[in-house]
Amino acid sequence: MDIFDKIDASKGGSLGKYQNIAHGYFAFPKLEGEIGPRMKFRGKEVLNWSLNNYLGLANIPEIREADAKAAEKWGLAYPMGARMMSGHTSLHEELERRLAKFLCKDDAFLINFGYQAMVSIIDTMCSRFDVIVYDSECHACIMDGIFMHKAKGGKSFVYPHNDIENCRKKIEMGRNYIEKEGRNGGILVVTEGVFGMAGDLGALDKIAALKEEYEFRLLVDDAHGFGTMGPNGRGTAEKYGVMDKIDLAFGTFAKAMAGIGGFIASTEKVCNYLRYNMRSQIFAKSLPMAMVEGALKRLEMIETRPEYRERLWAIAHALQKGLSDNGFDIGNTQSPVTPVYFKCSEIEDEETSINEALNMVVDLRENYGIFCSIVKYPVVPKGTVMLRIIPTAAHTMEDVQYTIDTFCELKSKLEKGEYAKGTPCVK
Repeated sequence: MDIFDKIDASKGGSLGKYQNIAHGYFAFPKLEGEIGPRMKFRGKEVLNWSLNNYLGLANIPEIREADAKAAEKWGLAYPMGARMMSGHTSLHEELERRLAKFLCKDDAFLINFGYQAMVSIIDTMCSRFDVIVYDSECHACIMDGIFMHKAKGGKSFVYPHNDIENCRKKIEMGRNYIEKEGRNGGILVVTEGVFGMAGDLGALDKIAALKEEYEFRLLVDDAHGFGTMGPNGRGTAEKYGVMDKIDLAFGTFAKAMAGIGGFIASTEKVCNYLRYNMRSQIFAKSLPMAMVEGALKRLEMIETRPEYRERLWAIAHALQKGLSDNGFDIGNTQSPVTPVYFKCSEIEDEETSINEALNMVVDLRENYGIFCSIVKYPVVPKGTVMLRIIPTAAHTMEDVQYTIDTFCELKSKLEKGEYAKGTPCVK
């Protein structure tokens, strides 16, 4: 069999099978213009709620100036090579020191891309003798790291989302497994600070409390929490007051810092171990200097300009309160991430059900000029559509009110069955 034959057999894969109606509109849409609440989609201005630019830093003058000066000074090539060989600089070290200090850790290690790094962190930290215990809602990058762990013979146990009693049981199972097998292994518990789809928080305080009963290390992916959560923006662990209980604190520059790259913060011993053993960094080009300087400026803004974080939360609270007051289900979000759940009409046919959801989004974008992400089964239960809104400090209260009013109209149309008629038509 030709390996390419499975492409036809799977109709393009789990998502690819929808590409004929999705590509360029629902999938791989082009948002053009300056990054911000107002951008161009298919030539028309839309109110954009779909960017992880939480603090609105992407286009503020100070950031743009810092980026431009760094690019003019260094270009985008320097330094050339992986850090271990030829891509190491004093500015990389400075950024690591600043990040470590900000997160109250001994050290930090810069990484090129968040997804790639999380996979590699798990693979590097866990041998086949170790056990991983993880939340069922963990991000795909964590799951891929766990798949690599299992591929080399490692064991893992999953607990239902934020179910601490079950987490306790899985830790006990992991400990018993290690003892039964006579292995010299340890336990790594992995969760997220902010779960990026539903916006709820990992129960870091309760997981950290389990350390009084069990021996394990805790890895927290706080991609959406870094810069947004806690009184100083240090993340979800700061909000819960358990920063000292997090053994491996992972963050990314792609969210609140509006950039590229990320870091892992821990002890000096652990960070040095990762520097010398993390294959995705040993064999990959160093983060370009312009991005390192840009990240230093962004970190300075997070540390010294709390008004951006305060503005973000003012917008998020107004949006979430307005939606809740109008009867919308926004789940259990405790972060700026705002999911809005709509119940679809009773449709048994999957294709018709999907068309109903897509028709609603077409109406939202074409007739109301609002752009946000749509999420369907299996991410959410069957019969449900989730529209995911990402508020930022750059949005206005007028944006909030217009969106709430629009969603009320969408809900009315959905309940009347107007979106169940026909297939999505985009001209």
